[in-house]
Amino acid sequence: MKVRHVAIAALLGSACMAQAGGIDRSGQSILALFENGRYAEFSLGAVSPDTSGTAVAALGGFGSGDMTSSFVQLGAAYKADINDRLSYALIYDQPFGADVDYPTGTGYFAGGATAELKSHALTGLLRYKFQNNFSVHGGIRVQSIEAAANVPFVDGYSVNGSRDIGVGYLAGVAYERPDIALRVALTYNSGIEHDVATTENSGTFGTTTSTTQIETPQSVNLDFQTGIAQDTLLFGGIRWAEWSEFDISPANYATLTGGASLVSYADDVLTYTLGVGRRLNDNWAVSASVGYEKSNGGFASNLGPTDGFKSLALAAVYTQDNMKITTGIRYINIGDAQTTLNGVTAASNFQDNHAIAIGVKVGYTF
Repeated sequence: MKVRHVAIAALLGSACMAQAGGIDRSGQSILALFENGRYAEFSLGAVSPDTSGTAVAALGGFGSGDMTSSFVQLGAAYKADINDRLSYALIYDQPFGADVDYPTGTGYFAGGATAELKSHALTGLLRYKFQNNFSVHGGIRVQSIEAAANVPFVDGYSVNGSRDIGVGYLAGVAYERPDIALRVALTYNSGIEHDVATTENSGTFGTTTSTTQIETPQSVNLDFQTGIAQDTLLFGGIRWAEWSEFDISPANYATLTGGASLVSYADDVLTYTLGVGRRLNDNWAVSASVGYEKSNGGFASNLGPTDGFKSLALAAVYTQDNMKITTGIRYINIGDAQTTLNGVTAASNFQDNHAIAIGVKVGYTF
């Protein structure tokens, strides 16, 4: 079966990973490494979540109001061939993030609580092609994170973590059959350790400084695509991330709460994507994809009250000469979650929440 190339990117970076497990945002995609020739791309995504819950009766039964802020995701990549077997890529993304802002004046116990986490990563990759359609790739990722939170319902607590830079690595293998547009790529991303200079404020301890160790999770990405008919492509991916090992526990916050973490997750997370792309003519292609992440149950953090999701994404690609422009929209049904204050009983219920993500990616081959 001969399959003409279908230029479907499905906008798998930028907006589409938002609301995935933990604080995953970009999915750490390296797919630009597999583009033909010399290639550059830039992506921009905007995500608008609507997340609200209701306190249990014992805490007043008040509604939280929308506690998640809209945010923008940026990404960029450059790929080039060194020779017919060796190529390289530089990829910029914002792999992890959080924007929490509980409105005040609602009567909700967490009113006024805020949290923000920002990250930036630059990844350098090399790829070597063998003669049997296999290739290997690997490289180094330099990542920065910074975070701040205000948790007034815990002794008037607030914390600020200064920007810290850490280094990790990634390695993988791929198999390709260009005649049927087949590609399967497996990539391991190491965890990255950060020693964050932390300033804490609380009614009990006043202002103190310390160092908080944070390690962003190791993960594995499996990406695939294959032609299934003339001008039709099946694509998808599976991402595993070890969120069960992720923990942010500034020293005083742990003491004030009897050993609780500011942010932590009980389970690892598997995120699935499956879609179909169709080339309509020489200029236009379209795709539709679904995403799924199961709800694990148990209690969620008050600074991240979600548990799994289901999503539907639609994308269109316009190709003209050496340029292709991908636009997409994604609807995310955010999984219901319960939060807790004592680790034993529920404090609130978050239900029927959602997010809408839109994005555009411009790629140019030269």
